Amino acid sequence: MCRHVAYIGPELALQEILFTPPHSLARQASDPEELRYARLNADGFGFGWYGEDDTAVVYRRGDPIWQDPNLAPLARHLYADLWIAAVRSATPGFGGDVVNAQPFANGDLLYSHNGLIDGFRPDIRREIQNLLDPDIEAEILGSTDSEYLFALIRQYLIDDADLSLEGAMMEAFTTLEPWMGPGRALLNVILTDGDRLVASRHAINDPCPSLYFTSDDDGFPEGAVVIASEPLTERERWRSVPEGHVLVVVPDEPPELLALR
Repeated sequence: MCRHVAYIGPELALQEILFTPPHSLARQASDPEELRYARLNADGFGFGWYGEDDTAVVYRRGDPIWQDPNLAPLARHLYADLWIAAVRSATPGFGGDVVNAQPFANGDLLYSHNGLIDGFRPDIRREIQNLLDPDIEAEILGSTDSEYLFALIRQYLIDDADLSLEGAMMEAFTTLEPWMGPGRALLNVILTDGDRLVASRHAINDPCPSLYFTSDDDGFPEGAVVIASEPLTERERWRSVPEGHVLVVVPDEPPELLALR
């Protein structure tokens, strides 16, 4: 289980999601309020944004967010109109190496997964591998269920050029469900191509992890949408994403909630 946050809107300094809010992502690493199955998020962290060529870029580390002495000055001076950031509590058996830290980037895609997939190794992993093109499987550098789920979503996007981000996400969840049997899959995913941002609150055979969003918090620029595992600011400014739904955010349009079933 992890905590993650996404921002889309006018350019914003990274510190405004990592450090400045009273319940910032850094605070959620050491003092989460709604984290299940863990007490801390100390197994790595990362953040992603888009470079001048519109390629997704990530900065990731395998140690706790509070141990990086470079992060606070970086966060004050890095600006972007889209951020995804995560702090990690590793599922037992998946190491805290930097290759397993999130978010993940591939081409124009940024991705973060808050959750777990029971029975991933070896059974579910093998099922996913059977659906992946060799080129996509070769791009997997770590060992986590999260990265394999990202590969499956990318496979569906490659297979159908007309498929939306949320469509590929839903297809991956549908594919996963019959493999799970009685096992749990916690499937809070944030995915963006730099233009469209989608975030799921979903689970199989278990309650969904928490997920919230706001589009009218005075602490963020007008027109911005912020999505987070736990509210960064006063709770009355935030709405809970309903269980079994995907939140779709497109610039200059109101956020839209879509049922997964």
